[in-house]
Amino acid sequence: MTDDIVRIGALTLKFLIDDKASNGTMMLFEVTVPEQAKVPAPHYHREVDEAVYGLSGTLTFTVGAVAYEISAGQFVFVPRGVVHHFKNNHTGEARILSMLTPASIGKAFFVETAAVMNAGGPPDIEKVKAIMQRHGLVPAAG
Repeated sequence: MTDDIVRIGALTLKFLIDDKASNGTMMLFEVTVPEQAKVPAPHYHREVDEAVYGLSGTLTFTVGAVAYEISAGQFVFVPRGVVHHFKNNHTGEARILSMLTPASIGKAFFVETAAVMNAGGPPDIEKVKAIMQRHGLVPAAG
């Protein structure tokens, strides 16, 4: 279904289970990250844990001060409150499966962020930060 796909810049998110389908308990989505794609800034989740599982390619996923090279079959856990971010500095696209629990950061966060990031021209970073805060994400200082 096309309504299960959200594009934020070059990133593609395919929602397998969203916050509505799980009654807010968890969300499961696939993220495709082209090489050198612009990615979200370092941030943390106030009330949500995240598990990331590699499907293909290699994605550098940093949790706290530790950088993990996530490729097919590898995973990393991101506890709530821990700053994290990812990037694809490798050749080709990388694909991961991400699970958020509980799903208080719902699909609406990604849809709202996409509207700002895909509007054309430089994105309004203050609007993005406000969306993040409203959905329980906190941009990292610095």
